[in-house]
Amino acid sequence: MTYLLLKFAHLSAAAFFVGGVFFEVMILSRAAQSLDDAPRQQLTTALGQRARQVMHWVVLVLYSAGLALAWRYRGVLADPLASHFATLLALKIAVAVIILLHFVGVVVLLRTGRMRPQISRRIHLSVLCHMLLLLFLAKAMVLL
Repeated sequence: MTYLLLKFAHLSAAAFFVGGVFFEVMILSRAAQSLDDAPRQQLTTALGQRARQVMHWVVLVLYSAGLALAWRYRGVLADPLASHFATLLALKIAVAVIILLHFVGVVVLLRTGRMRPQISRRIHLSVLCHMLLLLFLAKAMVLL
């Protein structure tokens, strides 16, 4: 796969992922509070099922393309303190791993039945903050 297609897949999946989390944290969670308990539960269940179907694929494309792109810079990553670019790329990868660990944590909590609305909200807010940091680092890599 060419670099351009890898970059396009990575950026598209990142946009879908960030957009989905932003929508859930900033819009949906607040709007759902105005619903009665039964409709809110139905909405949460339906959206959760659909999000899990879609987001697994989005995360797979995002991280697969990210790994392929990072592989091209393995020489730069060998000494992450050698340049601003290498340092920012290493930090970006570290933040991406933290986000992936959040995603894995959600899967574990859901499968074990320990996911609660407050835990979900905190995880989503944390992921959103880490994504914003990741976007900043990605832009800084290009500009610095």
